Amino acid sequence: MTKRLRPAMLLASLTLFAVLSPPLAAAELSIPPIQYQQRTLPNGLQVISVEDHASPNVAVQMWYHVGSKDDPQGRSGFAHLFEHLMFKSTKHMHAEQMDRLTEDVGGANNASTGDDATNYFEIVPSNYLQTLLWAEAERLSNLNVDEPNFKSERAVVEEEYRQSVLANPYGKLFNAIDPYSYTVHPYKRPTIGSIEELEAASLQNVIDFHNTFYRPDNATLIVAGDFDPKQLDTWVDQYFGAIAKPATPVPQVTVQEPPRKKNLRYTVTSETAPLPAVAITWLIPPAAESADIIPLQIAAALLSQGDSSRLYQSLVYRHQIAQQIGADVDARVGPGLFTVDAILASGHQPAEAEKLLHEEIIWLATQPISAAELDKVKTQLLTAELKQRQTAQGVAFALGQASLIDGGAEHANTDLVALQKVTEEDVHRVLQKYVTGAHSVTIDYLPQAAKSTPATGNGAVK
Repeated sequence: MTKRLRPAMLLASLTLFAVLSPPLAAAELSIPPIQYQQRTLPNGLQVISVEDHASPNVAVQMWYHVGSKDDPQGRSGFAHLFEHLMFKSTKHMHAEQMDRLTEDVGGANNASTGDDATNYFEIVPSNYLQTLLWAEAERLSNLNVDEPNFKSERAVVEEEYRQSVLANPYGKLFNAIDPYSYTVHPYKRPTIGSIEELEAASLQNVIDFHNTFYRPDNATLIVAGDFDPKQLDTWVDQYFGAIAKPATPVPQVTVQEPPRKKNLRYTVTSETAPLPAVAITWLIPPAAESADIIPLQIAAALLSQGDSSRLYQSLVYRHQIAQQIGADVDARVGPGLFTVDAILASGHQPAEAEKLLHEEIIWLATQPISAAELDKVKTQLLTAELKQRQTAQGVAFALGQASLIDGGAEHANTDLVALQKVTEEDVHRVLQKYVTGAHSVTIDYLPQAAKSTPATGNGAVK
């Protein structure tokens, strides 16, 4: 009798097959879709669930449709601040009790803030699912937003800024990418926030932000793993169903980022960076509005995925002008970014790296790409995604990203099919449309001693 592979085992088999069989075109792989259920409560809460009894644990995630783009004007960092406040006390929970409800039973919890969403995620043994659902509903509806919690968590966020931006030798460079890449869209506000703007905030500002965005019709609950579907529905209705939907609509960002009309250049200086660096960005369309995001992701991987990638081979290996390179597609609800960057080797300047970065992108956009190279990168991306989905937490993350950013939960399945169908012509087309045929923003990053070099273009910051 033939045994049926469980979903996790089948994914593992496909992943191993993809790794051990590079000659097989990625498009020939048949991937079992995530079998998810989706419903919406009367109060607007979206619920997505995936039943999988492969292991006796369950992932619970709450995704709020609010990110740094929704920060009030002059109050950057509010979405990030709220990520921290949600771990403080509620009407029926002590501060940090979420740690006790997860870590003390062998689980874990954490959270993150992005440009478009803030997510809270836990993994626990499945017999603690009811407790976690109650806890998430409790901190949605009964959070204590008071002066002590506000001040303590504001101090924590400010310390994160000092560590990740000021103390990191290249923190100021990556923190400057959004402010210089956007002219009017609120994406120009860095997610981590600003110490000055956080210090200027009042408790009433924080209360207003919570009341505006933390509501059931602005949230998505995702549950994946070992549970009974009928029991899950009962608990979700019990704990979340009674939370009232506010009468006022959720504010939406309507600002449109205008097309770039010329190339722009900025200079950022650092007191801690030992070596110069450079970053270049181009605008790309919203994730949900264009199928071009996936071939752009493949283009970025061809440029920077591993030591055999084109940027590594050119800048690090052959010319030896850089010690680190990167290329990234930052897909968002609104206009995103295609970014390349390089941290230089000793004795070299940003202009040298900039020249080679452009040359490699133009070459990739216009010259033949071997089938072996393209299949290798597609297999790498596919394998990474399948590896993530071997856990309940990974499946939940895939559905959250698809639902909130990519245009719908179905993208968790359809995007993997689309990835395998990307051709050489697709890569050429998207690079020529959004990168080589578009205007860029270049940021030269210089150690403080080199700041006497005048900035060209539109300005310099210290």
